[in-house]
Amino acid sequence: MALLFSEKMPEESLKSKTAKGLFWSGLSNVLQQMLNLTVGIFLARKLSVSDYGIVGMLTIFSSLANALQEGGFRSALTNRKNITKEDYNSVFWTSLSVGIILYLILFFSLPLIADFFKTPELVKLGRFMFLGFLICSLGTAHNAYLFKNLKAKEMSQCNLTATFLSGISAVCLVYFNFTYFAIAAMNVVYISVNTLLYWHFAPIKPMWKFNFKPVKEMLPYSIKLLLTTIFQILNDNFFTILLGKFFTKIEVGFYSQAYKWSNLATQTISLAIENVMQPVFSKTDEEKRQKVFFKLMQATCFIAFPCMFGFGFISQEFITITITEKWLESAQIMTVLCIWGAFYPIGKLYQKQLLSLSKSGTVMICTIINCCCQMLTVFFTFKYGILTMAFFYVLVNILNIFVLHFCLNKIYSIKIVNVFFNIAPFLVSISIAIFFAWLLSSFFTNIYAKLFAKILLTATFYFIILKIFKCEILNQTENFLLQFFKRI
Repeated sequence: MALLFSEKMPEESLKSKTAKGLFWSGLSNVLQQMLNLTVGIFLARKLSVSDYGIVGMLTIFSSLANALQEGGFRSALTNRKNITKEDYNSVFWTSLSVGIILYLILFFSLPLIADFFKTPELVKLGRFMFLGFLICSLGTAHNAYLFKNLKAKEMSQCNLTATFLSGISAVCLVYFNFTYFAIAAMNVVYISVNTLLYWHFAPIKPMWKFNFKPVKEMLPYSIKLLLTTIFQILNDNFFTILLGKFFTKIEVGFYSQAYKWSNLATQTISLAIENVMQPVFSKTDEEKRQKVFFKLMQATCFIAFPCMFGFGFISQEFITITITEKWLESAQIMTVLCIWGAFYPIGKLYQKQLLSLSKSGTVMICTIINCCCQMLTVFFTFKYGILTMAFFYVLVNILNIFVLHFCLNKIYSIKIVNVFFNIAPFLVSISIAIFFAWLLSSFFTNIYAKLFAKILLTATFYFIILKIFKCEILNQTENFLLQFFKRI
């Protein structure tokens, strides 16, 4: 008989564990992205626009291969109630097998990919860069164990260590003139270190005996989630494919840089909340899920709106100061993408709630609809330029949240007006804060003073407005931080 893993929550309450999970996940993501920011600034100053364009052409292939080898099994294992070591073992060997097959396919397909983009450098770069998803396949089961058991502290240690070492490797390679290989190496080293540390923290030892039955049982759920991920990747990277085919490496580089910085900020916020969403929903009683859903929505808006709208607000100053004026053309694109970055975690919140209810098919259909709409939008707008494409990309993604709401509403009867009243206070507050910050900061001519003024004024006005209207989530945050620092 298989030995059951201990998946029950300890005596510590779910609320306490969720708060700690959010804290460690949030702290990790902030520190991780600060490291990425520092390394990213250095790389952007040293490397050319075309270097980023070359790597950007291969990103979609690497992302798709990584999604295929992961196969949606992390989420499937998280939802599985009575889990055994055979379940993890089955996922380990399945993920590794798929990873090896995909690497061999892409290894021999790279000359064709290079011909498609008319960039011969992609052959050698891809064969090295694609090692990342192959190595990642070794840690899928271990990652799932840590994720399912809300081991946010351990995952934070893994991610921070991997970010630090991968950043050092990229800086060293740039110093020795490895150009675009440094960007690829950063990703490969990050995945390698993370995978090694996942093995250290997760008590999972693969067995040579393989049983396909657990994977077969999870397939109906995981295959839908896999298709969802594939279409999401296509949705996120469709611009890069189009630009790589019909535009220059320089234009791809500008878009890649704008996407990189906006996505870095988005992931800092989103992952902090996303890492606890599904495990919390799957462990919450049905009658309390709606309350938890709205609490997480408020927390998401409270953090995401000021950070993402604020980041878009300072895009021009940020780009000019950090990575110099040679990248200034990417500032406007970054501002537009940051609008979607503010709403992105809300979309993820809806998806994780549906996934916790085993509605992976619903999420898949919503994602496919969104991706098809994006492709049609790009087809009709690409001739008007990248900025117009980016604007409609953001608009379609925001509209897709309404589709997700409609699907969840059929299960929980969540009224759109209730969602609006949870979002509106934060949206109005940050809009007013940015407006007054823009008025006052216009008196500054020095770019450094202007950047500092925009950040300080926006944060101050946002805090004051929420304080005036006695925002509950602000008071809870203050109380939590006070209690935390008292313990220290």
